[in-house]
Order: sequence, then structure tokens, then C-alpha cells
Amino acid sequence: MRTASRIEHLPPYLFAEIDRKKAEKVAQGIDVISLGIGDPDTPTPDHIVDAMAEAIRNPANHQYPSYYGAKRYRDAASQWMKNRFGVDVDPDDETVALIGSKEGLAHIFLAFVDPGDYTLVPGCGYPVYHTGGILAGGKSHFMPMTEENNFLADFESTPPEILAKAKMMFLSYPNNPTSAIATPEYFDKAIAFAKKHDLLLIHDNAYCEIGFDGYEPISLMERPGAKEVAIELFSCSKAYNMTGWRVAFAVGNAMAIKALGTVKSNIDSGVFTAVQDAAIQALLGPQDSVHELVEMYQHRRDLVIDGLTKIGLKAHPCKGTIFVWVKVPDGYGSAEFATKVLEEANVIIAPGNAYGPSGEGYIRISLATPDDRLIEALGRIESTL
Repeated sequence: MRTASRIEHLPPYLFAEIDRKKAEKVAQGIDVISLGIGDPDTPTPDHIVDAMAEAIRNPANHQYPSYYGAKRYRDAASQWMKNRFGVDVDPDDETVALIGSKEGLAHIFLAFVDPGDYTLVPGCGYPVYHTGGILAGGKSHFMPMTEENNFLADFESTPPEILAKAKMMFLSYPNNPTSAIATPEYFDKAIAFAKKHDLLLIHDNAYCEIGFDGYEPISLMERPGAKEVAIELFSCSKAYNMTGWRVAFAVGNAMAIKALGTVKSNIDSGVFTAVQDAAIQALLGPQDSVHELVEMYQHRRDLVIDGLTKIGLKAHPCKGTIFVWVKVPDGYGSAEFATKVLEEANVIIAPGNAYGPSGEGYIRISLATPDDRLIEALGRIESTL
């Protein structure tokens, strides 16, 4: 039996590796604190669960769903964009439902990338921006991101020979893993760059509802000309604690949305309609739970950054996401320090280089952990220094 070469070229998937290492420790009876994965530790709000309970009893929802998403769900996504950002998107031609944003990110490669084509990928970013290209036979060019540049991906430094073969460019702000944010002016430059070089610009806005200190993340779709070259992905996972529900949507350029929908219709059968009904309640129902969630994460951010400062570790300023980006101590690499903390303190942290070459020298700490466990984890990390 011979697997495809594309499988051999895939790096170990970061979060699967984290799960594996945790399982090994737990099997030995060891108390492990995981700060590695951004999976909310509080439940999905009751009004969303109640909507699901009602929807799942509707026999009409037991049949195959629409490939592109139920009309009522696409209408809700369009209305949410209008309510949240003041942006008009056509629910029929500029909106498509996704089985979680990760699915959409992976499938967009099959719609646009031919073998040998390049995708411009953030130097620190969600691993699927790179691995999706490998699965499609494409290549990645990692755009440099530095602390001095506030971790804004430097697309303008891309060599001409790579631009000539590039089809797509990914951005994501607020950024996972660095928690960096982007300005409207940066988005304007990215749109102009994509237009000049005939690129599809894909903005992964998974953390748009998690902003701190009064900061409200913006949508790329708010910027002039965005629909001409871009699509944007939104997820119910983090804002509504629905990671396991697998429901999201993409909006933007009609041709790109149609191409993504064409791939999806040939690969999957759409989002379970009852889940879409629950997501409608999430998007258009009361938003109090989102505000409470943001307050909780802001409190945890303060707790973690204060704790890190006391033990001599430097955190990058954090205005959004559910992560804190931390410089490793002098003399350590990212993976080396993460391994040391796991072996000596039984605390899982994510090495920055797993998110791309610009992540070397950093680790990512997830805030999706109760306060007492965060405090204990920081104490354990201190004991290794």
C-alpha cells in the first residue's frame, strides 16, 4: 500500500501532536495543564443550545442540507455583517456556509491553486494556510512578520518571481498566534497589492468578536474595493463557544464564493441544517454572552501577562484573540522551551515555530483555561526557569 506523496510532505499537525502528548501524560496518571489549544472552557450559551434542541426535532432538518447553506442561514450571515460592520453582502451570490472555517480554508486551495502555484502565507499563522497548499500540490511563500513591525505580514517584500506564480494571499487579524491587530490602512495596502498582482486575498476573521480595552476588530469587507479581490471567513467557534458545532461562513467576491461552493458541492454535503438554525440564533439573538466572554478573556489576559512579567517573561501586547504571545527565555528555541516546560512542569504550551518561520523564539499561551489552572501553570513554568 502506497500513500500519496502529498501526505509525506505534510508536517505533523500541531494540535493533533498536542493532544497526543497530553494523552501520553494523562495515561501515566500525571496532572497536565494544557495551555496549547484555543478550545473554550465555558459552555455554549443556553439560548443557542435551546434553538438546537428545537431544530433537531424538526423532521425537515433530518434530510440532506443545502450545499451552499440554508437560505435562512445565509440571510442571517448577511444580516450579521450589516449589523456588526455596516457591510452589505448578497446572501445568494456573496455568502456560503462552511463546516467550520477550517474546512473553507482548506477547500479554497482546490478552487484556485494548481500544482506549482504559490500562496502567500503569514510568517506566523494558522497551520492550514500552509498545509492546505501542500494538499493541493501548491507551494507556500512565508511573508515575514516581526515584533518590530507589530507582526504585520510583509507582503511587499515578496520576490517578483514568486509573485508571478502566486494565486492567493492569506491574512488574519486579530492574528492567531501573535494576537497582533491590523489597521485599516494596512488592509487598504493589502487590497491594492492583491489587485495589482491578480491575487485572491483571503482574510480569516475568526477572532473578530474578541477585542480588549475597548478595541473592536474590523472587517476587511469594510474597506473600499475589498469585494473586487477578497473573501472573508467568520466562525461561530470562539465568539459563541461553538468549536465542536462546526459552523461558519464566508462572504465576499462572488466569483470566489461560487468557486469555493463548487468545490464543496463535490466534496461535502453541507452543514447539518439544525446546526445552521442554532447558528442563526447565535448571530441574530442576544449578544450579552459575547460581551461577558470578552470580559472573562480580558481578565485572564491581564492575569497571565502580570504573571509572566513577574517571572521574567515578555509578552507581546494583546488587544484581541484568546492567546498571549510570549518571547522565550534567552538561550532557548521555541520547541526546546516548550519541551522543557512539558517534561519538567507538565504544562503544554505551543511552540511558536509550529505556526511558521517567523514564530521561532516565541510560544503561544491559550487563555481557554480557568483562572486557578492558569495561575498554577504559571507557577509551574516559573519552577523550570
